[in-house]
Amino acid sequence: MKTLLSKWTWIFSLAILLSACGEEKKTEAKETESTSTAKTTSLEIEKPQLTFGFIKLTDMAPLAIAKEKGFFEDEGLFVSVEAQSNWKNVLDRVIDGQLDGSHMLAGQPIAAGAGFGRQAKLVTPFSMDLNGNGITVSNDVWSKMKPNVPKDSDGKPIHPIKAEALKPVIEQYKTDGKAFKMGMVFPVSTHNYEIRYWLAAAGIHPGMYTADNVQGQIDAEVLLSVTPPPQMPATLEAGTIYGYCVGEPWNQQAVFKGIGVPVVTNYDIWKNNPEKVFVMTEKFVEENPNTAVAVTKALIRAGKWLDEPSNRAEAVKILSMSQYVGADEAVLANSMTGTFEFEKGDKREMPDFNVFYKYNATYPFYSDGIWFLTQMRRWGQIPEAKSADWYANTIKDIYRPDIWKKAATLLVEEGNIPATDIPETDGYKPATSDFIDGTTYDAKDPISYINSFKIGNKDKVE
Repeated sequence: MKTLLSKWTWIFSLAILLSACGEEKKTEAKETESTSTAKTTSLEIEKPQLTFGFIKLTDMAPLAIAKEKGFFEDEGLFVSVEAQSNWKNVLDRVIDGQLDGSHMLAGQPIAAGAGFGRQAKLVTPFSMDLNGNGITVSNDVWSKMKPNVPKDSDGKPIHPIKAEALKPVIEQYKTDGKAFKMGMVFPVSTHNYEIRYWLAAAGIHPGMYTADNVQGQIDAEVLLSVTPPPQMPATLEAGTIYGYCVGEPWNQQAVFKGIGVPVVTNYDIWKNNPEKVFVMTEKFVEENPNTAVAVTKALIRAGKWLDEPSNRAEAVKILSMSQYVGADEAVLANSMTGTFEFEKGDKREMPDFNVFYKYNATYPFYSDGIWFLTQMRRWGQIPEAKSADWYANTIKDIYRPDIWKKAATLLVEEGNIPATDIPETDGYKPATSDFIDGTTYDAKDPISYINSFKIGNKDKVE
C-alpha cells in the first residue's frame, strides 16, 4: 500500500510540475504576443471603429485580406467592410461621411479635386494594385474580329490584340445603320481611359466630353456607356452592349458563361498600370492622422501577403465568400493564380495580371495620378488647357505618399517589410513607353504627352 501511495504521490507531483511548466510557457507566449501586439499598436488610434466600402471586384482583395488575416486588428482597428452598389454610391458615401474610406477608382479622388463631377477634398495614401482589367467582346463581334487578328504557327491569335482588328467590324455596323456600343464602369475609371486609349491607338474615335455632353459621345465611332462591374456579363448577354472594359472576375465570367471573349488586358495597354486606390476624405485624415497611418500599415501588409504565390489559393477562397466578391473560385482563380483565359481553352501564363505589392504597387506615385489628369484633359473632362505646374500641384493635394512612408517606416521597424521595399523617389516614375502604341509618357511633361496623340484635345506648349 505504501508503495502504491508513493507511486501516486510521485505522479501527482509530476503533474503539478508539468502544469506549472505549461502555465509558465503560456505566460511567456502571452507576454510575447502582448509585446508583439503592443509593437504594432503603438499608435494612439483616434477612431478604432471603422466602416470601409468596396465594389465586388478582385482588386478589393487588400481590404478582405487585411480583415480576414487580422492585420487591421493588429493595428487596434475594428473594421467593417461593406459591398456597395456602384462607383457613384462609393464616392457619395465617402464624401458624406457614411463610409470612413473605400476601395475606389483611381480617377475618382482626382476628378473630385480637379473640377469634374462632384467636388470634394479626398486623399489616397495607398495604391491597391496594378493591372487587373480586360476588354471583352461578344462572341459575334469576336467571330468578325478574328479573321483580322494575326496568328502564330499554331493558328492561335498573337497577343496583344490591337483595336485595328475591331475597326472593320465597327465600320460594318455603321454601314448597316447600327451604333457600336461598349461598356465601361464610370466616366473617370481606368477602364474608360483604357478602352479609349486602345480604340484611339487604332484610329477609332471614342468620343469627346464637353460641359454640355457629359456622356462623352461627341464625334464618337464607339458609344461608351456606364454599367456597374457585376452587371457587365448580363448586359453583354442581353445584347445591350457589344463589348466592355472591366476588372476581374467579370471578363473571366464571360468566358465561363460562353457569352464573350476577352481580347486584351490592361497589362498590354499599359504595362503595370495603376488601378484602384484606397480613399479617405482630407478631413478624416486631418482629424485621425494615426488612424490613417494604421489603416495604411494594415493594407500594405495585406498587399505583401497577397503577392506571395503560395497565398493566392487561400486568397481566392476568401474572395469567393459572398460578403466579398462572391464569384466561383474557379472563375477567380483563372486570373488570380498567374493565368488568364482568352478564348475558351486559350489559357495563357500571365503572372503579373494581378499585382498587389511588387514593383512598389502600394506606393501612391504622383506620376500615376498625373496620367489620369492627362486623360481627363485629352477627352475634354477638363475643358480648358492647364499649365504643367497645375498638374503637379493638383496631384500633390490628392496623392499622399507622406502617409504611406510613415506607415511603411513603422512596418520596417517592426520587421514586417524590408527597408528595401521603401522606394527612393521624388514621387515620379521614370518616363515609360510601355503602352500598346509605344507612346512615351513623362509625367513631368504632361503637355507634350497630351499633344502627342492624333485623337483628343491639344494644348499650347508654354
